[in-house]
Amino acid sequence: MTRELDKLSPSEVDLMLKAPLLVCILIAGADDDIDRKEIKKAIQLAQKNQGNGKSKMVEFYRLMAEDFEDKLKVLIQSFPPKAAQREPIIVDELTSLNDVFSKIDKELAFDFYQSLLEIARKTAESSGGLLGLKSVGEEEARFVNLPMIKNPMQK
Repeated sequence: MTRELDKLSPSEVDLMLKAPLLVCILIAGADDDIDRKEIKKAIQLAQKNQGNGKSKMVEFYRLMAEDFEDKLKVLIQSFPPKAAQREPIIVDELTSLNDVFSKIDKELAFDFYQSLLEIARKTAESSGGLLGLKSVGEEEARFVNLPMIKNPMQK
């Protein structure tokens, strides 16, 4: 993964490191309420992905997972508090990943894309539905498939 990141500019590397946080904020805040369960789920996913030895993303998630909760809280504070103002900013940043994906190995880009989709889905499921049981709320459903990011394996 480190060699792949060497192909990118510092701002592109920063975007990749920030992308899981952005996805978490986008999904968790879609209903204007980023609750503790959603943040906790995102932290668990970062830690799980860090320890997943099969994935090429292990090194990346190890780097990204350092102080994940603190990074997440700081990033949340940098955005407007209302979803209506926050969402377009985050969507714009995540859309920039499409250019970054074209500069790195396709398989690695796809693994990263899949990990972002998992973060989106698990974050959405963490507090939605009847008693919070694995149901995606209407607000989160708009973004859970990350429509602003193209699947790197498709043209």
